[in-house]
Amino acid sequence: MTGHPHPGPLPPEGGPQSAVTAPQAPDATPDAAPPQPRSGGRHVATRAPGAPGSPLIAPGIASALCTAGLAALLAAGAQPGLPALAVAVVLLQAVTAAGWYRLNGMWPARQGIALVFLSALVADGGLLLAGAERAPLVILGTLGVWLLLALAARLRDRSGPDERLYALTADCTATVVTLLASGYLLAPRDTVVVTVIAVAGTAVVRAVVPGVAGIPVALLAGAAAGWGIGELTGMGAPGAALGFAVGVAALLGLRVASYDFPSRFVHMTAGVALPLACAAPVAHFLGSVLG
Repeated sequence: MTGHPHPGPLPPEGGPQSAVTAPQAPDATPDAAPPQPRSGGRHVATRAPGAPGSPLIAPGIASALCTAGLAALLAAGAQPGLPALAVAVVLLQAVTAAGWYRLNGMWPARQGIALVFLSALVADGGLLLAGAERAPLVILGTLGVWLLLALAARLRDRSGPDERLYALTADCTATVVTLLASGYLLAPRDTVVVTVIAVAGTAVVRAVVPGVAGIPVALLAGAAAGWGIGELTGMGAPGAALGFAVGVAALLGLRVASYDFPSRFVHMTAGVALPLACAAPVAHFLGSVLG
């Protein structure tokens, strides 16, 4: 009686050229992977193999409630006058600068955040001293000087060309986005109040009603809030149009804050501040028309 030879190990399916992949850990998820540090302080988000693109994760109700709280500070600051409003605007700009850098994968980037925040302080001070009639000169002058400073700082950086270009892009966009909030200092007081309350209503309703259906509902909430506060402040029915317009800007800010594997830090900074920051120029331009 002859015995059968012991079979050897079978090659993987597809022949000897096929690659053998290591099994994935059961708890590996796109959000669980730690960021990989690179030169210049940039962190690159990692995703699990086969992950279908970059998911959009909404900041959520906690971020929306913080937006509402910051909106309440802006509304309260608008009543006594520009100095009190400037304090709330500076807080908004600080949160915007920190959140924008982290949203772009730049963390830690303390030097860049400090430089952008200082540009916001200079612009706010210039607006308070020069007045609304010289606002374009103040804003453009601040932008020009700070973009040159950012360029000089990145030219001295010893990291690779790609990293320096990426960091310079983050510096420039952070400066622009942070200075958007200065628009509240140029808008009429009633317009500021209507704007920030409409943004708060839009953000909260968008967090409560997710999905595509939540977009028109959130815009209606912004318009309703604008109409209600407009009736109280004397703006009247045009407050509904302003509320709808700033609601669109707020949803744009929320969309940006939801991009590309955001962290909880992004949600509680960029997710809080961007809806209000994006609405500031709308409040400035439409306030003078509708007010």
